[in-house]
Amino acid sequence: MSDATSPQEPSPAEAPDFDAMTRDIAEVPAVEVIVTVAVNLMSAAAVKLGLTEDAEDHKDLDEARKLVHALAGLLDASTTEISSFHAAPLRDGLKSLQLAFREASLVPDDPGQGPGEKYTGPVYG
Repeated sequence: MSDATSPQEPSPAEAPDFDAMTRDIAEVPAVEVIVTVAVNLMSAAAVKLGLTEDAEDHKDLDEARKLVHALAGLLDASTTEISSFHAAPLRDGLKSLQLAFREASLVPDDPGQGPGEKYTGPVYG
């Protein structure tokens, strides 16, 4: 193999200090983990719904449905565990994603049958 094609290991001085970059999971409050996961699901769903600048490149309603449904399930299951301070904006974001899904669908689901509506009830546009 030539040097041009072989991967180069970073020198110890260049290698990132992963210990310094991460926190011990034992130190992370459960609310922070739940909110972080919810925000990641929301972001991924927005991309799959085509709500980003390069919308058509990543739009995939089947994938968006799964992500929105998972987000709704997470929020439904954790509502009593996180404060309304955290839950209210997440519920608003979920509803916005559900409405965006309904608008993006060529054949909209019946009320109560859209992604996550099993947990949130029907969403009307």
